[in-house]
Amino acid sequence: MKASELAVLKELLATPKKIVIVPHKNPDGDAMGSTLALYQYLIKTGHTAHVVSPNDYPKFLKWLPFEETVVKYDLQNKKAVRLIKEADLIFTLDFNALSRVAEMAPALQQAKAQFIMIDHHQQPDDYAVVTYSDTSICATCQMVYHTFEMLDATDQVDAAIATCLYTGIMTDTGSFRFRSTTATTHRVIADLIEKGADNALIHEKIYDANNFSRMQLLGTALTNLHRLEEYRAAYITLSQEELDAHDYQKGDTEGFVNYGLSLDNTVLALIFIENKQEGIIKISLRSKGDFSVNLMAREHFEGGGHTNAAGGKSDRSLEDTVAYFISILPQYKEALNE
Repeated sequence: MKASELAVLKELLATPKKIVIVPHKNPDGDAMGSTLALYQYLIKTGHTAHVVSPNDYPKFLKWLPFEETVVKYDLQNKKAVRLIKEADLIFTLDFNALSRVAEMAPALQQAKAQFIMIDHHQQPDDYAVVTYSDTSICATCQMVYHTFEMLDATDQVDAAIATCLYTGIMTDTGSFRFRSTTATTHRVIADLIEKGADNALIHEKIYDANNFSRMQLLGTALTNLHRLEEYRAAYITLSQEELDAHDYQKGDTEGFVNYGLSLDNTVLALIFIENKQEGIIKISLRSKGDFSVNLMAREHFEGGGHTNAAGGKSDRSLEDTVAYFISILPQYKEALNE
């Protein structure tokens, strides 16, 4: 964060404020971990704060400290809109364009509050009076920790806050195996463990809560795994019928795309998931090395993200979306085979 913006942030937080903290739609571990950690800090320091999520999130995140306080825009619309209208400050965490909150965007666009962005994705929009954007940092949760450092407030990080921050860093780094995990990340993690984050318990809560139907769905996904050796690429498809057959719940497909990327001599993997309720195909993209799925998602699938992890969508049918993906691969053949 620039010194000038840090000064603005300190000034804004110098007196009690009504504050709303917003994650992106379909929030993941980093989004919920960062918002709940910041929520706890703001409450501790005398502010009135609420996390307002665009929609619900997976069951495996619902054990996080203070999760029960989250207001969900799609389910508690009147309360959410009122909180946004009354807010003096709005923090947007783990996203950098208001379109990422989907149906909630108009409420934010009409807000009188000043905005503060903390995010690590590429190409941020210009809507905040304070923009803390750093694509080199592995997780927004790590950025929230650094924000506490800059505010001389790491003494406020207790076991509950540490648990939230650890969760987001762990999930966004694939349990610390992605190359975005730095020595600084490990130093932050060490401090969070010292402050009370139970690393073994957090891993168990996130990764070891599989039910039988989810494991069967994974089996179906692996059956639908296809490899395109010429392009060092792989993809998985899941139709709405297949999701319904295995009692799909939000978050059940988390991590499935990584099975494609784990194949030998594969540098690009996608999963295409049909969502008939929204009328779209949801797409997760992953890569290794310097191949940018962020650019692929932006150019072809109305999405974006990071160099090695991005998301997108398609209005085509599942079959036509896959066909389109295969049709664009020749233009990436050289880059995929470098």
